[in-house]
Amino acid sequence: MSTQGSTVESRMSGINETWLAMNQEEILEPGLPIIDPHHHLWDFSTHRYLIWDILADAGSGHNVEATVFLECTACYKADGPMELRPVGETEFVNGLAAMSASGRYGKTRVAAGIVGLADLTLGGRVEEVLRAHINAGGGRFRGIRYAAGVSDTPEVHTSHTNPPLHLYREHKPFREGFAKLGQLGLTFDAWLYHPQLADVPHLARAFPEQPIVFNHCGGPLGVGKYAGKREEAFADWKKNILELAKCQNVYMKLGGIGMRVSGFDFHKRDRPPSSQELADAWRPYMETCIEAFGAKRCMFESNFPVDKISGSYATYWNAFKRLAARATPTEKAWLFRDTAKQFYRL
Repeated sequence: MSTQGSTVESRMSGINETWLAMNQEEILEPGLPIIDPHHHLWDFSTHRYLIWDILADAGSGHNVEATVFLECTACYKADGPMELRPVGETEFVNGLAAMSASGRYGKTRVAAGIVGLADLTLGGRVEEVLRAHINAGGGRFRGIRYAAGVSDTPEVHTSHTNPPLHLYREHKPFREGFAKLGQLGLTFDAWLYHPQLADVPHLARAFPEQPIVFNHCGGPLGVGKYAGKREEAFADWKKNILELAKCQNVYMKLGGIGMRVSGFDFHKRDRPPSSQELADAWRPYMETCIEAFGAKRCMFESNFPVDKISGSYATYWNAFKRLAARATPTEKAWLFRDTAKQFYRL
């Protein structure tokens, strides 16, 4: 694995709270219940995002009932066997979740679900690590994310797991470790970039009973060799999204495309984008996903604070509500709360 925090720290260098505050909007549908199924918590040398920070963001006007934490190399154990060190992150987050569950800090239950990291390439030996996470999670541990993004352009980081190409498609030890998730009733968060999307159906079909949720709309890239080629990249992305949606055990997180690698460059503007501008830019991706997977297999996500370079939490969820404006009340319930609640057993 890479040095703890190096990738996310580089991503966080551009957040400007003063710039974000330049856009203030009325909250749309403030009573709509939300579970945010994807955010991070960390305490790195150049950036901190802890319980107070997510509560401030989640408390900016939307009705956020609960959240799910996703692994980000935060607070690994300093010693002991290398494969067990990521369990320190679960211990760290479970402590913050316990603070939130006390009710002293507001209505939002932060990290009601915890998704950690275990090296699934250990094969069957990973079971010890998975059980350690479960024991450390205080009943909140739900699953594993093992990122498999391999970059073919210098502007995009390879995932912090340092994966080989086609990890999900053909790596035998990884699949042996992956099988342990189902045996222990754990979920799997998949994450790689859109040029690799065709690998995911191979994994999903090999384990048809395993719940898998793909992060960040399938990882569309728009920088480096993909800059200025959005139509071409979108066509390739869409083809693979439609194929992936045929796997009934795969779900999709709608969000995560405010990151730099998506190439929309909102963070370079003099003023932050409005929720309407975000919705207009993201609509082709999110509507494609909703149409392909259906509301019961889609969940809006903030991906904060990584996505915070492109807008505030209040603006993001307004954008999501604009994108779902034509949905029925039942469909909105699935998109904003119930899919996440069911998938992560909250």
